[in-house]
Amino acid sequence: MDSIPVDETVRNYVDGEWRAPGGDDHQEVLNPATNERVGTVPFSSAAALDETVAAAHAAFQEWRSTAVEQRIQPLFRLKSLLEENQESLAETLVTEHGKTKREAMGEIRRGIENVEVACGAPTMMQAGHLPHAAPDIDETAVRQPLGPVVAVTPFNFPAMIPLWFLPYAVATGNTFILKPSERDPFTAVRIAELVEEAGFPDGVVNVVHGGVDSVNHLITHDDVEAVSFVGSTPVAQHVYETAAGAGKRVQAQGGAKNHIVVSATADVDYAVEKTLSSAFANAGQRCLANPVAVVEDDVYDEFADGLVAAAEEMTVGAGLDDGTEMGPLISGPHRESVLEYIETGVEEGGTLLLDGRERDVPAEGNYLGPTLFGDVDPDDTVARDEIFGPVLALVRADDFDDAVATVNRSRFGNAASLFTSDGGEARQFRLDVSAGNLGVNVGTAAPMAFFHFGGRDDSFFGDLHAQGDDAIRFYTDETVYIERWPDSDA
Repeated sequence: MDSIPVDETVRNYVDGEWRAPGGDDHQEVLNPATNERVGTVPFSSAAALDETVAAAHAAFQEWRSTAVEQRIQPLFRLKSLLEENQESLAETLVTEHGKTKREAMGEIRRGIENVEVACGAPTMMQAGHLPHAAPDIDETAVRQPLGPVVAVTPFNFPAMIPLWFLPYAVATGNTFILKPSERDPFTAVRIAELVEEAGFPDGVVNVVHGGVDSVNHLITHDDVEAVSFVGSTPVAQHVYETAAGAGKRVQAQGGAKNHIVVSATADVDYAVEKTLSSAFANAGQRCLANPVAVVEDDVYDEFADGLVAAAEEMTVGAGLDDGTEMGPLISGPHRESVLEYIETGVEEGGTLLLDGRERDVPAEGNYLGPTLFGDVDPDDTVARDEIFGPVLALVRADDFDDAVATVNRSRFGNAASLFTSDGGEARQFRLDVSAGNLGVNVGTAAPMAFFHFGGRDDSFFGDLHAQGDDAIRFYTDETVYIERWPDSDA
């Protein structure tokens, strides 16, 4: 797989063909490390989107009738192709997104894990059989695919998040349409090239490009049966309400403001190490980042000092450079948004323990150093709003109960992590904290692909999540088959 050619213009992948999107609007894709132009993403016309849905609809009848063992064969080939091309795919990802190559390699590995799990569809789709459910009656639950389904995915994980959805959708017999972020679409194009090489039938997997209008067109289309979305909370709520109002099944992952709790019993050095990675990996641009650390007063100063010292040593630079630990933000406007949050934090009385604005970074690109606020009130903006950047707020807690109460004040419920050596605290944390992904002595509570990706409150709209068994259930309907064979002499 080649790297991105100069002046490339992305195309849609529809019905096994590469087609021009056909719309009037477009967007330039810039390398966040240099702000140099990578290429152009034209937006799809309504007619092009209709053609895509029609192709997926036409392919559905044959694909749904294909034996599940045959449906997963292209997934096995896709897994191998992703592994063979992992490094070049990572370089494409870094060029258009900005994260480090190590982070990109890890992201792609996470996506591959979902392909692996989806290959277990012959077992995962089994829904149950009960002989003698009633006198002379046997009952069987049968999982049936839905039809054409759509996934709208964000910029921050352009390889992994499409692979949260694609493998499960097609393994269960649906046809799939991906609308990736217009900020970094080339990774999705590269994945589509591997899909084509893997041998999926025409129309089973499709990729289209566009903006808000394209999304609204797809999620309300009469022939689209289900919608998967990951993005900010306001947009997730819009997608959920709009698509559900149009009769679609919807799973919409929203924003987050995850918390780390550092107990007085914690290994402070270990907590510092894992908090640093959690808060600043991917420049803080991930829904599982932990941008708030609630620290018991007894260890607060030790933890804060260790965190500042470690953050000061982080290497900020281009993602493809050896030794880089944190890359740039996705765009200039997003960097300005993060800078405004930092200024708001200062105005609200937060203490800047480390000011990322003063970090010596490359002159070109959208760089910002790690930023730490100390003694932040839980109601301050930097502790409450999703910033989606390398900004970490430290909050003091009187004791463990106070720390748990602080976590639960958030309107989000995506994830939380606890550092402790007390099993009782760990149990209380598991039972009392309102979040869908919980970690104990784990910096980032990222579930493996064979578990669903949790989330609740303002972090998720729907009831069936991505990954694992939830994905199988989301992409299928259960038909109950009731059978009786009366005695011929009766």
